[in-house]
Amino acid sequence: MSFPQGTLPNNITTIVLLGFPDVHSFNFLFFSLLIILYFGTIFGNLLIMSLYLMSKNLQSPMYFFITQLSLYDLLVTTDVVPTLLHNQFSSRLFISFGGCIIQFFFFVISESSECLLLSVMSYDRYLAICNPLRYNSIMNYKFCVTSVDIIWLVGFIVTLCYVFLINNLYFCGPHVIDHFFCDFEPIMQLSCSDTSIIHIHILILSFFFAMLPFIIIVMSYTYIVSTILKIQSNTGRHKAFSTCSSHLVVVSLFYGTILIVYMFPTKGQSLLLSKVLSLMYTVVTPLLNPIIYTLRNKDFKEALQKVKYVIKESIHNVFSV
Repeated sequence: MSFPQGTLPNNITTIVLLGFPDVHSFNFLFFSLLIILYFGTIFGNLLIMSLYLMSKNLQSPMYFFITQLSLYDLLVTTDVVPTLLHNQFSSRLFISFGGCIIQFFFFVISESSECLLLSVMSYDRYLAICNPLRYNSIMNYKFCVTSVDIIWLVGFIVTLCYVFLINNLYFCGPHVIDHFFCDFEPIMQLSCSDTSIIHIHILILSFFFAMLPFIIIVMSYTYIVSTILKIQSNTGRHKAFSTCSSHLVVVSLFYGTILIVYMFPTKGQSLLLSKVLSLMYTVVTPLLNPIIYTLRNKDFKEALQKVKYVIKESIHNVFSV
């Protein structure tokens, strides 16, 4: 049974998020692990942003984009994880329909912006390796700031399109979402309207803000690998590859789970598997990103050592007075 879109008031005012009901037998362990991952993510990403602001050695386009990536990771984690923690603590979570849409809003703007940012970061690595003589003239401060502003603007517009399309649907129930946050497909399952046109619109939007950036990334790394293979010395090849390896690992983690969750048919897919994969890009990947960039990056390590030295000296001076 279908209803004309946008013509009837919604019957749903409250939504129940089920979270992970299958893990209640070891709920305390799961809850404790989530707490550790959450605070690890907050600390790691804030550390990267702080090091960038405090260290002159990190004032370059690559590190500027890395701090933006940390900002997106903080946004998606703060949007999703507190709800998940509350859900696991109380078995199920009641959230207003408006609150569900707000959570979905911040989720989409952070994830769509991250897709665009990763493509800009791949272009940065392409210029650094394939066209180093023009790198400084193209990757200047104005270009970096303008790119980030455009990414935020596009992400905001895309998210508004999502919310507008959802707002035109009639929701009559059920009011239960078998997920740990308000994602697009679970919200669609609450609607009694015909969602086929909505899915087509979303597919078109997804191509431009998810698949097109992915194509740009693949093309950039095709040229990067081709250029690296032409380098004669093994030392030169290793040095060139090390400058983009961290970004390549981050892209693989992010897009790997995104493609599996959203590009493959959901019918027949295990709900538990879908939730676990969703945990990867909402909880695990935001935690791993700062680890990957700091552990594999000499400049971040040196900046961290300098900050630790300054803090140690400051503490010593305070107690020696």
